[in-house]
Formats: sequence, structure tokens, C-alpha cells
Amino acid sequence: MIDEALTYFSIYVLCMFKIIFGPIIGYSKGINPLITTILTIAGMMTTISIFGLLGERLRHTRFVRFFKFKKVFSKKSRRFVKIWKKYGIIGISFFTPILLSPPGGAILAVAFGGSRRQMIIYMFVFSVIWTFIITYAFYYGGDSVRGLLGYEK
Repeated sequence: MIDEALTYFSIYVLCMFKIIFGPIIGYSKGINPLITTILTIAGMMTTISIFGLLGERLRHTRFVRFFKFKKVFSKKSRRFVKIWKKYGIIGISFFTPILLSPPGGAILAVAFGGSRRQMIIYMFVFSVIWTFIITYAFYYGGDSVRGLLGYEK
């Protein structure tokens, strides 16, 4: 019982940083895919909610103290600006679960001045979509990959 609770908690906490951890751990521990999906979405949305609610305050108080911001444009920063200008909050929300991490996507959305309400709604929608895709790909495609590699379940 305690072991199962710790596994669920670890999925939840790790998904606060990267959603791929949820399906990997859930599949390896044999947890129901629906429970894995719910824990993964909950972990990501906890981070998004925290950064959404505290993002402005953190940006103005903590980041300014610890980081000296220089106006340096790198390839990476130009790519983010291009995505933001072309697609807005929807583009950042779409790429957050698969390319960015939940904190990274939330920080970008707050940094570019996205609406908190829109950020939470779109991040939730795309976290549900991507989590279902990734989780069920692991659960139903994982056996195929293991069979090709010569492993048995």
C-alpha cells in the first residue's frame, strides 16, 4: 500500500518537471494507463498553476535579483519569439509537454505576457492530448518494442 502510494507520488512529482516520466514509470510499474494519465496531467498542471499564479511576482522579484538580463538573441531565443509571434499562447502550450518542460513553458508564457487564464486553459488542453498520446503509445506500443528487442514482459 505504501509502496504503491510512493509510486503514485513519484509519478506526480516527476511530471511537475517533465511529463515523459509519468508514462515511463507507470508502464514499468504496471500501473493502469488511466491512473498514469491522470497523475501525469495533475503533475504538469500543478507546475503550470504555480507559475501562472506566481509568475509575475517571481519575474519581478527573484529573477531580477539573481540574473542580469542582457539583450542577447540566440538561435533558441529567436525560435521562441518566432513561435510566440506566429502562434501565441497556443503555440507555447502545444510545445510545452513535448519539447519544453512544464516550468519552461509556463515561464515563457509569463515572460511574453500571456494571459494567466488562457495559459492554464490551453496548457490543460494540450497536456491532456499529449499525455494520452504518450501514455497509450507506451502502454500499447511498449510491448511491440520489447518484442523487437528480444525482451519478454
